[in-house]
Parts: sequence; structure tokens; C-alpha cells
Amino acid sequence: MSEPVTNIMDLRALARRRVPRAFFEYADRGSYDESTLHENRAALARLRLRQRVMIDVDNRSLATEIVGQPVSMPLAIAPTGLTGLQHGSGEIHGARAAARAGIPFCLSTMSICSIEQVRAATDTPFWFQVYVMRDRGFTRELISRAREAGCSALMLTADLTVQGQRHREIKNGLAVPPKITLRNLFDIASKPRWAWNVLRAPSRSFGNLEGRIGGADSLTTLAQWIANQFDPTLSWQDLAWIRELWPGKLIVKGIMDAEDARLAAEHGVDAIVVSNHGGRQLDGAPATIDVLPQIVDAVGGRIEVLFDSGITSGQDLLKALALGARAGLIGKAFLYGLGAMGEAGVTQAIEIIRRELSVTMALTGQRDARCISPDILLR
Repeated sequence: MSEPVTNIMDLRALARRRVPRAFFEYADRGSYDESTLHENRAALARLRLRQRVMIDVDNRSLATEIVGQPVSMPLAIAPTGLTGLQHGSGEIHGARAAARAGIPFCLSTMSICSIEQVRAATDTPFWFQVYVMRDRGFTRELISRAREAGCSALMLTADLTVQGQRHREIKNGLAVPPKITLRNLFDIASKPRWAWNVLRAPSRSFGNLEGRIGGADSLTTLAQWIANQFDPTLSWQDLAWIRELWPGKLIVKGIMDAEDARLAAEHGVDAIVVSNHGGRQLDGAPATIDVLPQIVDAVGGRIEVLFDSGITSGQDLLKALALGARAGLIGKAFLYGLGAMGEAGVTQAIEIIRRELSVTMALTGQRDARCISPDILLR
């Protein structure tokens, strides 16, 4: 009899057994020496909470709003690439689980299921994350497709105009769609449930990029494609062009510096995400939780500040709220749940974080997730 799943790391252990190594490590690992990947977790762990007692903490509320959208808790699912190769139809499962939980789901440009496939399979509007391509016509097309699908927010990722090297992806020979080689044959054959779910899915390659990659199916070729297509000339001036195409809520993801946060506020975005791409881009960058307070101070309440990179528990989320974040986003924690048990695993990951957040609020004397302050942290 298997042990019960009690935390996100239990889901990670299950996903590691059930997902082929190349795809599990794509989700799990970081760039270069992975110092930033590990620091994201270590910095959150260093923060200590003040235990408070004899305070009425009955009837706690986790509800809040994110970019004007009422949510059941201050959490969203971050955009993640190759989601549908952690589990077949992974983006659809993620969107459905998020909708049931009352939180936003953000679909990545580099998703396996396309915008249209996710829209056809879900009733609740989702967010869409966009990369700016050298071919601005294609970027315009992606934004137009997101509008037609009724997406409720557009998230511009600003920190991947040039890709940081992730050693494990190269060593694992990561291929999209999955490519059967002698090296990975046993790995895939030993995971028939994963293979069956992927084969049944509506897409096994990058659904939003169909017809754009051509015959590329290896990481080397894909990395070259990204180098050729993602636009390193992206600048703040491009936000005016994006605003013309997208009149709705606009979020910029990848902010790690107070000056960039001020510039985002000056350019009229609705929210920013303090993010180092989960330690997958600039290795040697600080942990997101360490720069969050100065970024919150820099924007002075003019725009919402969201937080990602490192959240694997409700306590992590509470610490981010205490330092000024409106809400947190989960990437790895979401993918662990998806890889472990599909849609049910995503639901379980969300509910684990929800319960941990509620219990930790009670033990720190808090009743309302909208009113968390730095006072709950030991200085």
C-alpha cells in the first residue's frame, strides 16, 4: 500500500517515477550550475514565522482579486512549456483543475495543446503568456488568437529573449515530440500510462507553433529555432505596440530589479511577476523572495506585484504575501502534480497549498489573506 500524499514533494517523487526522465528533468531542473534554482528554495526556508496565540482565527478568508479577477485564494498556475508532455493533454487538465479551484491558469506560447484546443475543452477564461518573436506578424497572430479565445489576461514574458543553457536538457537529448531512441526506449516503455495518455492527447508537439518549426524535433534544433525567433531587441517601447493589440489586462513577467519595476509601472501595465524563471535563465541571480520587498517599494502600489519561483507550500506563499505580493504563481509544483496524477494531481497540489496557507495563517494570528503584513515574519 502506497503512502498518502501529504505535500508537494510527495507529488514530485511520484512524478519522477511516472514521467520519462527527459521531461521530468525539463520541469525540475535549472540553468548552468543551478545556484539560483536552489537559492529560490533556500531563501524562502530562511524566513521564519512569528507564532501568535489567543487570537480569534475562526472563519479565515483566503479570497482576493488578481488583476481584477475574484479568486478563491492568492494563487495562479504559471505558464509552463511542454506541459502536455508531463501528462497527455496537460494544459487542458491544468486549466480545468484551476477553474474548479477558483484560481487563474496561464497557458504558455510553448504549450503542447494550442490556445484553441484548451479553449474548446474548458468553459472558464484563462490567461495567455506570449513571447515576442522577431516575426512580429506571428506575435500579432498569437495575441489575436488569445483575444478570439476570450483570454482574460495577457502575460508578456520578458526574461527569455535569449535562452539560458540547461545542461540536463542537452544531456537527456530532449525531443519534441518525443523521439524513440535506444537511449530512451526503456525509459518510455517502462511508463505505459504516460505513453497512453500522450498518445490520446490532441497534440504532441508545440500546438501554438504548428507550421512554424518545420521539421525540427530535437532540442538542438529547437534551441536554434528559439535563438532565431525570440526577439532580443524587445524593449519597453514595444509595450505601446502590444497595448494596441491587447486592450485587456497586461502582465509583465520576469522582473527582478526595482528600476525595471518602476519602468513597468510607468508604462502602464496592470501587474508584474517578480520571477527569475524558476532558476532556468540567469544563473547567479538572487532568489525572488530576496528582491520582492524592494520591488514592492519601487512600484508603491501603482500596479499589482505577483511572485513566482520557489513556491512549493502554503507557507512559501504566505511569506511572499507578507513581503508585499498580491498573489503567487506555481510552475514546478503544478507540474509535479500533473506528472504524478494528471488532473487529480493538479487539484491535489492546489489543495495542499490551500490547506497549508490556511493553517499557517491561523498559527500566525491571521484571518484575511488580503491583510498579511511583514509583522508575521521574525526580523
